Amino acid sequence: MSLIGKEIKEFKVQAFHEGAFKEVTKENVLGQWSVFFFYPADFTFVCPTELEDLAEKYSEFKAIGCEIYSVSTDSHFVHKAWHDVSKAVKKIQYPMLADPTHAISRDFEVLIEEDGMAERGTFVVNPEGKIVSYEVTAGNVGRNAEELLRKVQAAQFVAEHGDEVCPANWKPGQETLKPSLDLVGLI
Repeated sequence: MSLIGKEIKEFKVQAFHEGAFKEVTKENVLGQWSVFFFYPADFTFVCPTELEDLAEKYSEFKAIGCEIYSVSTDSHFVHKAWHDVSKAVKKIQYPMLADPTHAISRDFEVLIEEDGMAERGTFVVNPEGKIVSYEVTAGNVGRNAEELLRKVQAAQFVAEHGDEVCPANWKPGQETLKPSLDLVGLI
C-alpha cells in the first residue's frame, strides 16, 4: 500500500537540536515543507556519511523553506553523545529526533520490528502534513542529499503549478511538461 497522500499522525518526541534537548511535535512540522530522514542507529558506519551529506546541504533546504528531521530509534541522549564525539555529526544543525517508543517509525512504516530499528527511509512531507514522496533503501546503501533536495524542489513546483509535471533530472528553472495525450503517444 502506498503512503503517498497519507497524513502523518500526531507525535511528540524529544530531539537534540542546536546543543539542547527540545520537544518536537506534529505542530512544528505543519506549515512548512519537511524531510523525515530515518536511519538505523547512531554510532554506525553508513549513517554518519548520510547525515553529514545532509548537513552540508542544510542551508539549501532551509533556503527553500524545508526543515530536515533526522530520526532514529535512539534516545536524544544518544544523539547528543554521538554529536559530541563525531566530526561528521558535529556538522548537523537540523533536529535529530529520538524515537525510542517507535511511534514515528511505525507511522511511516519503516520500523524493523525484530531489530527495533528503522529502515533507511526518506519522506518528503508537505505543509499540510501529508507525504508527497518517499523512498526506502536497503540498510547498506547510503542516500544522496543533492537528489533529495531536487525531489523537494520538484514536489514544491508541482504543488504550486498543478497542471505541470517535472521530468527526470528536472531542476528549478528547467522546462516542465504539461500532461496531454500527445505526450503519451496516443495521438
